[in-house]
Amino acid sequence: MSSFWLITQLLLCLCVGFIFAHKIPKKLVRFAFQVLPYFTYTLLIAIAFEFSETLHQIERPIQILSTSFILSLVTSVGAFLCCYILFKSIGHQPAHGKVSTALLLKSLLNISYAFIALVLGYGLAELVHYFNLNLSISTWNLLLIFMLFIGLDLAYSPLDRSWLNWKIMLVPLGCIIGSLAGALLSSFIIKDINLKDLIMLSQGYGFYSMSGIVVTELKNAELGSIALMNDLFREIIAILLMYSIGWRYPRSAISAAAATAMDVTLPMVKQACGNDFIPHAMVSGFILSILAPIAISILAAF
Repeated sequence: MSSFWLITQLLLCLCVGFIFAHKIPKKLVRFAFQVLPYFTYTLLIAIAFEFSETLHQIERPIQILSTSFILSLVTSVGAFLCCYILFKSIGHQPAHGKVSTALLLKSLLNISYAFIALVLGYGLAELVHYFNLNLSISTWNLLLIFMLFIGLDLAYSPLDRSWLNWKIMLVPLGCIIGSLAGALLSSFIIKDINLKDLIMLSQGYGFYSMSGIVVTELKNAELGSIALMNDLFREIIAILLMYSIGWRYPRSAISAAAATAMDVTLPMVKQACGNDFIPHAMVSGFILSILAPIAISILAAF
């Protein structure tokens, strides 16, 4: 399957969901929204099932985890610092907010579900291999359905035109620049992956359900595994940043949250940063959610 056709399929499903969202019967839309959280875990099970064969072929699977963690850490911190510098340069001062330990624990629990889904997928693959069963799962087809759901979700996101001012746009800009800077810095630490691929991996913006599959299809399964874990780690780091210093530096914490700012970490933005920063999270998450599959697909294809 050519890279151009893969990219076209992703964008087509995203656009179809977005454009026709308000023309689909409301019952189907509500059903899609109810299914979406569980579909994410189904997709993760399928990803782990497919990647299990690769893990058997890799001599040092721990290297995937270490590489993913290093890349996720430097890109997340890079996004945080770049956003801080951008807003500092125009005179914005640190803000205040409230923190909820209960919400933090609930968010970490939700992330644990993602890890459980990965373990279930890997365990299922091991059972299939042990009993010599003929079972295959198309993660690509599942991803296309997922992108259709994402398009629906974006169409119903409460974006307001008044939010699109140049200051709010500095939040996703800080994430983009910081992620690129983090990829460049990580090239001095991670020696076995070239800079071009590190830049590609940095463009997932926490969208782990998509990045692992796309990178696997266009590059190879080992880089796909790194892409998956890198973006999963970025989501975890985003939550930790949101609750540790997000109350003081809300815009920077939202920038570090990347694409997750409009969904997974949005409740944390509301709680830790306050309602005034919800527009920053929605706009930044919206832009980065659209940019992530496009950037990864293009960079992986060349």
